[in-house]
Formats: sequence, C-alpha cells, structure tokens
Amino acid sequence: MNENAPRRGRGRPRDWHDKTEQNTIKSLDRAMQVFEHLSTTSGETLSEIAADLGQSPATVYRILVTLEGRGLVEFDPIEQVWHIGARAFVVGARFLRRTSLVERARPILRTLMEDTGETANLGIARGTSVLFVSQAETHETIRAFFPPGTLSPLHASGIGKALLAQMDPEALKKFLSRGHLERFTPRTICDRSELTNELGAIRQRGYAIDDEEKNLGMRCVAAAVFDINGEAVAGLSVSGPTSRMDRDRISACSAAVTAAANWLSAAMGAA
Repeated sequence: MNENAPRRGRGRPRDWHDKTEQNTIKSLDRAMQVFEHLSTTSGETLSEIAADLGQSPATVYRILVTLEGRGLVEFDPIEQVWHIGARAFVVGARFLRRTSLVERARPILRTLMEDTGETANLGIARGTSVLFVSQAETHETIRAFFPPGTLSPLHASGIGKALLAQMDPEALKKFLSRGHLERFTPRTICDRSELTNELGAIRQRGYAIDDEEKNLGMRCVAAAVFDINGEAVAGLSVSGPTSRMDRDRISACSAAVTAAANWLSAAMGAA
C-alpha cells in the first residue's frame, strides 16, 4: 500500500449506529414520509395527503414543491392531484443496476450460519437442477458441503423444492411432464402426485425440507427468495447432519431460514 496516497474519507461517522433524535433530520424524515406515501397512491390532492399523514397542508405543500423541483413528484394542474415523478424511476433503476444477488446474500448467509450453527447455502434454478452459487460453512467438523458450481436436482433438494413450489402452474406442469424423477435415497420423492402435494404444503408453510432425499444422513431447510417483481429468483437453506438437524431443530431452523430469505428478498427490492 502506498503510504503517501491520500486516504479515502469515511463512508460514515463513528457513531453511525446511533439512530437517536440528534442524528435524525426531522424535515427530511417528513419529506420521505410524503414521498413514500405518494408512491403508494394513484394520485392525491394536497388536502388528502396532509390528512393521510397527519401533517399540516402548508408543511406538505413545501415538501411537495421541493420534491417537484427534483422531479421526484409531479403535479397535475387539471385534476389538481400529485403523483410520483419520473425521477423516482431513474433513482430506482440505479438501485437495480447495483443489485447483485450473491453480494447481497453474503452477509445474510454468514448471519444465518452463525444463528443456526449449520452451513448456509444460496442456490438458483438452472434447468432441472439447483446451482449452488454461494455458501457460508459452519465451523463444525461434520458438515454439509456444496461448493459454488455444485448442481443438485430440483426435486431432491430443499432449495429446489422451495423454488418448484413457487413456479407458475404451466412451468411446473412442464417440469413434471419430463422424464422420470431420479431416486437417490429411499426417501427421494419420485411420484409426481406425491411431489405435487409436497409442493402445496411448502407453499402453505413457507419453507421446504430435504429429509435425507438426496443424501442419507443429511437434512436441509430452505426458503425461496423473491425479487422486485415478486418472482422467486433464488433459495436460501441450512444443511447439516441428521444427528444435529433432528426434528426438534427443524422449527428453529425454519424460522431462521425464512427470516433470512425475507431479508434477502427485501434487499432485492421485493415488497
């Protein structure tokens, strides 16, 4: 490292965790309330916005005029209503350009591994398989290991079943109409009717379980990750030996996995 090179400025102050009132700009916070509220409507008058937010019309008007100057909101002089502006789309598009599934998942995988004590995985659908793209390994001696690039059949993996459960009916029908479902262990679900029922149960409870269906002695709990369009684009899971991942731990692991999946979905722009 060049000692003479200028140091980059800090991206945040030392007390950045402090969210107390002294570090909050009240006027900016009120402006963001107006902006976010307007984004959920199809257009409202000044009086309607003020009433909905419990703010004075004069305050709301100053906020709207300021946001209008930045193109973030627009005023319809004929209908006398305010709308979200085109500039908001431009800002949102910049967020989407920097959205990276693997990068955003990395700290979430680490937290999920630490919370459960088991290996955390990120996978995406590739044809009839799950492609594992990232992982946070547990520190336990006996552990599951799916290095990036590993493929696993959709019907015989936790992430795969979580993604299948979110497929639209036509895509799922096409998947099920393909060749036979390969059996890997006595517990692999190879019957299409049984798999269809299993996917319905997964949709209802919000997570999938791989109960030694790919590898004897290993269990996995997984949940789907959604993007800004509400489409399942990936899955998160924790995997471990049945000696630790006993049925009593499934409930705790499923809560941690679904929370992590919701966290990553929010980071990807999902509502």
